[in-house]
Order: sequence, then structure tokens, then C-alpha cells
Amino acid sequence: MAFAALLFTAPQASATPQTDLVASASTTIDNMRTDPSFGPARNMMDRARGMLIVPTLIKGGFIFGAEGGNGVLLARTNAGWSPPAFYTVGSASFGLQAGLEKAQIVMLIMSDRALKAVQDGDVKLGAGGGLTIATLSAGAEAATAANLSGDIIIWTSATGLYGGLTLNGSVISASNEWNTAYYGRAIPVGDILAGGMRNPGSEPLRQKLSAVR
Repeated sequence: MAFAALLFTAPQASATPQTDLVASASTTIDNMRTDPSFGPARNMMDRARGMLIVPTLIKGGFIFGAEGGNGVLLARTNAGWSPPAFYTVGSASFGLQAGLEKAQIVMLIMSDRALKAVQDGDVKLGAGGGLTIATLSAGAEAATAANLSGDIIIWTSATGLYGGLTLNGSVISASNEWNTAYYGRAIPVGDILAGGMRNPGSEPLRQKLSAVR
């Protein structure tokens, strides 16, 4: 591909919604690493093909009055984790329980077909989506390694009166405007995930993912 011949590096920018989101994603990874419910998934990190991190999913008013949040998708490459591509997660009904204010979500994408589906955009999780899902929930009884399998393993942690979080029906879509703003020019998501772009502000997040064990 043409992008491989010339690696484009975006200038380091001052604080923007995109840089704030990348920094928040790094904090979310710290929270996941210290959560006991994540324990059974630690040995799966080396096999993950990608990771979608949503630092804040809020209830109400995001997409047509529904729940949703912004996130970053990174893919594993021969040179380590890729730079982040920006995505949105939204749904008319996430199954948020009464009193839930916000949640953090990390999706470990375990198969190439799941990564391609998310990369291509407009993925709908749950029944009829064609992808198998397993969930780890902070504050809930921990899952065991024996019952963790699927195209996507989801870690969640929520504040408020937490009774569970169901992502069935959620739609994952690329945020092309945010990608353009972060990298300084329009570029396909596939090129970002293949390592064809760089933004110095994402290096701490990439290094942190490489260190998760």
C-alpha cells in the first residue's frame, strides 16, 4: 500500500477532545489491570488481535437520546500495538440498570474476523451480530478462565447503583472526523491500524498496552 512507503507523523497538539480521550483510555487500562475481575483474561492479552477502549459510556443524550461514548481502537501489528483510531459506541438500549451513571469498557478483540468487522464499522453486538461475546464485570462475581471464550471479551466497570451492563444491540462505528482531527488529515482506519500514522501523544497508551500482563 502507498501508506507503507511514507510514514506520516502528525504534530503533537495541545489538549483537544481527541488527546483527552487517549489519555483517559490510558487511565482505563490502569483501572482494568488492578481489577480482580480482569484476572482470568490476563493470559489472553498476548492473543488479542485488537482492543477497543471506551473510558466513559454515559446514560442519555449521546446518539438520538440513547446511551453511548467515544473510544479508541488499537490493533496488534508486527511492531506492537498500532496507533489509535477513534470510534463511537451507541445504542437505543444498553440494558443499563436503574441508577447507573457511567461505565468504563474495554473490549479484547480475540479473532481476526471480529477485528475486521469492527474496523469496517457499524458492527452490532449481540443476537444476530455473528460474533460471540464474553463479559467480565467489576463488582460482579469473577468469571473463570474456563468459561472465557469468544470473538470479543468485554471488561466493564460502572459507577452508580450497578446491577449489570448488557451491550447487546450496541453499534460500533468509526469516527472519521475525530481521526482527521487527531492525525491532521483524512486517512482510512485500516491505514491507521496498520501503523501508517503516528501521533506522539499516543505513545504512552501503546506502551502501556504492551506492558499489560
